[in-house]
Amino acid sequence: MNGVHDMGGMHGFGPIPIEENEPVFHHEWEGRVYAMPTPVPIPGGFRYALERLDPALYLASSYYERWLQVKIQVMIEAGSFTQVEFDEYLAYYRQNPQAAPPRREDPEAVQRALATIKSPKTKRTEEDIKPAFRLGDAVRTRNMHPTDHTRLPRYARGKRAQIVNYYGVQLFDDATSAGRPDEAQPLYSVRFEGQELWGESAEPNSAVYLDMWESYLEAV
Repeated sequence: MNGVHDMGGMHGFGPIPIEENEPVFHHEWEGRVYAMPTPVPIPGGFRYALERLDPALYLASSYYERWLQVKIQVMIEAGSFTQVEFDEYLAYYRQNPQAAPPRREDPEAVQRALATIKSPKTKRTEEDIKPAFRLGDAVRTRNMHPTDHTRLPRYARGKRAQIVNYYGVQLFDDATSAGRPDEAQPLYSVRFEGQELWGESAEPNSAVYLDMWESYLEAV
């Protein structure tokens, strides 16, 4: 999907602030959003849901505000509560900021959440799929513009590169947004010369490494 979320290589967003001793979370609520489970499936996956946020909302929101917006929207779409009910609760707490929100203690749920966070599942599969490329092969990325999710950024489309690593066969994230969650493809690390991506404005001797599924690539 070509949207505002695909900011790689774009100008105009100002310098990236670098904080000394930056905390994991700047506010307590960010940690709560990170740990908050989504009790309903997210169609197309979490990243695709982020990409479907309204562009103005996406740009005006902080990182974890986007996470929160996605979880709210997914639960509304699933019928967990309605937009009217959410707006009523939001209006109530804005008018009564000291009111205590509902709270439930569940130590077992906390331990399950911690176990999930600390033990991520691998996307590598044992499917017998022979890779089309070998280390050192010259490739070119496809100039594609899908309307659903893709991990191929716009700045790297139609560019020459080289295969530098092979990660095996892994679940293909793009297929999840298209309703094919079990599709798998060979996954590679691909090296782009800086000048190939940025032209004469590239820093000398610079290079960018991106992880690429096989369907993103074609032989040169």
